[in-house]
Amino acid sequence: MLVDGHGRKVDYLRVSVTERCNFRCQYCMPEKPFSWVPKENLLSYEDLFKFIKVGIDEGIRKVRITGGEPLLREGLDKFINMIYKYDNTLDLALTTNAFLLPRAAQKLKDAGLRRINVSLDSLKEDVAAKIAQKNVLKTVLKGIDKANEVGLKIKVNCVPMKGINDDELVDILEYCRERGYEVRFIEFMENVHAKDGAKGLNSEEIQKIIREKYNFVKKERTGSSPSQDYVLDDGYVFGIIEPHKDDFCATCNRIRLTASGVLIPCLFFEESQSIKEAIQANDIDKAAAILKDVLANKPEKNKWNAEDGNETSTRAFYETGG
Repeated sequence: MLVDGHGRKVDYLRVSVTERCNFRCQYCMPEKPFSWVPKENLLSYEDLFKFIKVGIDEGIRKVRITGGEPLLREGLDKFINMIYKYDNTLDLALTTNAFLLPRAAQKLKDAGLRRINVSLDSLKEDVAAKIAQKNVLKTVLKGIDKANEVGLKIKVNCVPMKGINDDELVDILEYCRERGYEVRFIEFMENVHAKDGAKGLNSEEIQKIIREKYNFVKKERTGSSPSQDYVLDDGYVFGIIEPHKDDFCATCNRIRLTASGVLIPCLFFEESQSIKEAIQANDIDKAAAILKDVLANKPEKNKWNAEDGNETSTRAFYETGG
């Protein structure tokens, strides 16, 4: 079992397979040029898999594949199948913007993927294009439909932004509710790579908008999910991820690995260690020791909830998958 320096059980590994993305979302990487990352800078799927096996053997029970946009990396279904074959009881998931899902969904399902998280920030073509800086909505919705058709469980993530999509929260909730998808609204996490002046809605503002049409009650938190859940009168559950709340980090069970082999204990902070040399040298014991050292030094909480005002992270979320 993996335990961090604050006594929290860590059983969730997020693995970024690329920092590349085909969107340029305002809250993530709007000014980053489209670029090709040299292959030699990345760990191969085989090397990433070596470390994933270390994690599984030490107690990891959930693996999520992220990016950038993970579907931009060729052969992703084969990588997923490697993990599935090693332990088919894992909660094996993928985070995607869904743009490439129409062609990829069936292969991912056949490879052993169980579920996906899809970013859907607007149901209006012009607003979606403004956020992603690309005309994306029709293809994204086709991707979600295809994932549903092949039997992948779907969860939708939405980042509410002031003056951009804050008038669509009920529409997005209803889109998900009608289709049986869970939706989670994510408070914007201030970071230096976001568009200048970008402002998100906090949990109370999100709840106020939804309460204008629906009654709901707060669910008691259970387990280590980052989402605070709420239940409508008809039983539909939606969630809000609240990194600005003081208790957000209390049950953090996550650790992140980048495509270049950097092991990151906390999304806010820059502190990290690389397992690249150890893994490429097949020094599995050293990689396992680095993992335990990173966990021993995992911060207790982020600084988005700082008492003197919300702080801004320098972390590039497109490298860590959020």
